Amino acid sequence: MDISTKVIEFLVSDEEKGIRVDKACTLHNEKFSRSYFKKLILSGHLYINNKKNIDPSHKLIKDSYIRIIIPELEDDIPIPENIPLDVIYEDEFLLIINKKEGMVVHPAPGNYSGTLVHALLYHCKGSLSGIGGVKRPGIVHRLDKDTSGLMIVAKNDEAHRYLSRAISLKNIERKYQAIVWGKPMHRLGIIENNIGRNPHDRKKMTILKNGGRAAITEYKILNSYSNSSILECNLQTGRTHQIRVHLASIGLPIIGDQLYSKGHTIPLKMPDLVKKFSRQALHSHSLKLLHPITKKELEFTIGLPDDMKNLKISIENFK
Repeated sequence: MDISTKVIEFLVSDEEKGIRVDKACTLHNEKFSRSYFKKLILSGHLYINNKKNIDPSHKLIKDSYIRIIIPELEDDIPIPENIPLDVIYEDEFLLIINKKEGMVVHPAPGNYSGTLVHALLYHCKGSLSGIGGVKRPGIVHRLDKDTSGLMIVAKNDEAHRYLSRAISLKNIERKYQAIVWGKPMHRLGIIENNIGRNPHDRKKMTILKNGGRAAITEYKILNSYSNSSILECNLQTGRTHQIRVHLASIGLPIIGDQLYSKGHTIPLKMPDLVKKFSRQALHSHSLKLLHPITKKELEFTIGLPDDMKNLKISIENFK
């Protein structure tokens, strides 16, 4: 079977029973890596006995019918696109941008154009290619699609290595503002719980008692109201969906977070603007770091975007 084949099908042999399905797929097509098959499975491309399965660690049973669909290969190198950027700071080594909500950071299945990476490649005249990998050129840290605010972008390899290490060593201060349901018991708090993939829903992250990766979020109350609060969150680590998962785990889900606020009771008399807020109300509002080359301290803050300002006003006026 060659690399252009769009479907891999096989019956599990006696020798294959008990092994992971993503590994078994590599035995039937060695041109693709196990990590590639894992991504396909998590994206819903695997069928076992004609039923969709999104667990790449699934142990195979003899005579099961395995079918995995290979999507058409995309160009590995994103093409620059003329997409406006809100640039807060720029020099020859790095960029600080104010990312708008709704913008995906890097290309992925379903988002092979219109991403921040495409915009950055155009803005920097294609010079970012390869810095941090062709799919994530210059990206030092990421924001979720519907999270707005400040992001750091490296413009050369030296800056990328320094900034990536600075984040891992907790030498870059990243603060967010979140508008949440409920009120914390104390003005200041810290959440320390490991985060990993939810075993029952691969699109979600969750708190794990065993396994996962260490995650630490500090928070303080900026304002509190009858049934909601505005918090400032300081990231000590940078796990996927960290603030969203941590706050939801202590009963303070972010308003508008469709993934982690399900089941939370919303007051019936709340204005529709609040009840139907269309994204998680989370904004990266402050960055403090040392310049990767000059070592001069840089500090940036950016106010709430208009939708969160209006949300705040609606909450303040609610009695």
